[in-house]
Amino acid sequence: MERKSIEDLLTLVAQGQTSIADACERLAILPYQDLGFAKIDSHRALRQGYPEVIFCPGKTPEQIVEIARKLRGLHPAVIATRAEPAQAAAVLELWRTESSADVGDCEYLEQPKSIVFGQLPPQKKNAPSVAIITAGTADIGVAEEAALMIVAAGYPVSCVYDVGVAGVQRLFDSLALLRQSHVTIVVAGMDGALASFVGGLLEKPVIAVPTSIGYGSSFGGVAALLSMLNSCAAGLTVVNIDNGFGAAMAALRILASNKSE
Repeated sequence: MERKSIEDLLTLVAQGQTSIADACERLAILPYQDLGFAKIDSHRALRQGYPEVIFCPGKTPEQIVEIARKLRGLHPAVIATRAEPAQAAAVLELWRTESSADVGDCEYLEQPKSIVFGQLPPQKKNAPSVAIITAGTADIGVAEEAALMIVAAGYPVSCVYDVGVAGVQRLFDSLALLRQSHVTIVVAGMDGALASFVGGLLEKPVIAVPTSIGYGSSFGGVAALLSMLNSCAAGLTVVNIDNGFGAAMAALRILASNKSE
């Protein structure tokens, strides 16, 4: 949408010919920015509450930087996910040599394999919280991807790692924390049993993330996925294998429905 179109819409609002609610609705379905190799969804945050995230696999460093530059002009912070170290190093170098100072710096976070352009927002006042737990240390990378997205939306996160069912007594000290959280994300590979265990303890939403961690017959996370889908803990939400990002987005949708925020 061009500047003049926005000015015309704002003029109608100022003159009382269009309501604020109607204007917001029209802005929510604005077109994208076409870069040729990508079409930037400029107003996803207006429609869904959170801006578009850059998925790095299959993109060149130059493409990532160009997309990030456009999005950064619209949002205080932009996140690029699933960036391998070499790819991230090239992106950071390009960003710091080619981008203007007004778009801010960028940082690579190794565990979630994500690049943050700009500054993450402060925590929202009196915001509902999310707890993220993992069955094992090997699952932390997926959990950290989820945690980053929650923090980027301004919500507090508490992480409890390495409390799988092989030594489930390790989880008991954190039960009070989990019961206070508004949403709990459970990240587990192997047999994925931790999700069912936690789902049977909590009344609030539990989101299960199967990971590709496991020995031969885990089938790259399929065993954990099927275990979670077949959970006897009623109401368990399950996302795809290693999909920490998807779990975070599901949690954010749940939090957005909390009218007491």
